[in-house]
Amino acid sequence: MKVYGDMMSGNCLKVRYVADHLGLAYDWIPVDIMRGESRTPDYLARFPVGQVPGVVFDDGRTLAQSNAIIRYLARGSALLPEDPWVQAKIDEWLFWEQYNHEPTIAVCRFHMRYQAKPAETRDPKKVDGGEAALDRMERHLTAADWFVGDEVSIADVALFAYTQFADEGGFDLSGRPAIRAWLTRCGDALPHSATVARVA
Repeated sequence: MKVYGDMMSGNCLKVRYVADHLGLAYDWIPVDIMRGESRTPDYLARFPVGQVPGVVFDDGRTLAQSNAIIRYLARGSALLPEDPWVQAKIDEWLFWEQYNHEPTIAVCRFHMRYQAKPAETRDPKKVDGGEAALDRMERHLTAADWFVGDEVSIADVALFAYTQFADEGGFDLSGRPAIRAWLTRCGDALPHSATVARVA
């Protein structure tokens, strides 16, 4: 399969982490979103919404949206156990990640990392939402090593992708020891994941 993505994007890294963890063969096709490469006619012909990541499978089928992709890739593996209730709990976190976590943590990171703007100019609502998301994660991880079950799952992959870069969005993890310990566990469990030493 071919994975179209930007290595700076947490959403794209989700796909890389899952594929590498499962030993799936793929070609990584770099897409620079800041240069408009996800808006070219060729790219839009494959992925009409113009977002990354996008996957083209060997049979020509295409799939977009990071959590849909990792859920498909992880089927039949320990990253997505077969138990329907466990899958539902994983989905609960996947939906929350895209509705409450990514739109705050990732947006603040984009503001500071991609647009090179100071933390003081972030949208206060995004900042408050990001802090609330991190607080919820801290509470959960105080009582559990992983988000669902007793080992890493795609719920952890989805939340790890941007939480590892929370400081780049102006969020302080120093007072959230449970998150920091979980980041280390994810770093150990996921091949090629970014280092988390800088937030330890």
